[in-house]
Amino acid sequence: MHRRKNVVTAGLAAVVSALALTAAGFAVPAQAAPAGPAAAGVDCDGWVHNNNPDHGIAGCANHTDRTVTFRAEVVCGWAPDVSGQWVTLAPGQYGESSGVCAIYSSGVGGVGWTIR
Repeated sequence: MHRRKNVVTAGLAAVVSALALTAAGFAVPAQAAPAGPAAAGVDCDGWVHNNNPDHGIAGCANHTDRTVTFRAEVVCGWAPDVSGQWVTLAPGQYGESSGVCAIYSSGVGGVGWTIR
């Protein structure tokens, strides 16, 4: 099923979210790597799917000498945030985790990740 998002609505949601965060005195980065020993040596990136603005994806490469597990943390506008599936990576492996926002969401506002 394909559906189109109203560009004005999506843009307005982004502006309102940005103003609310600014008024609160803090800003949340669109992509944030967790701090700590679990994140050292793990390179991650987050993005929105090219054809679906409700689908957020996080991809990580494990450059450590031990197994790590991660998942995507997707920020959804006008809907609850979602977490992707846990993905386990052996040393040297790359993998992706993703989450899809609810149909009533204004789309993905940011993609982060959790590493354990």
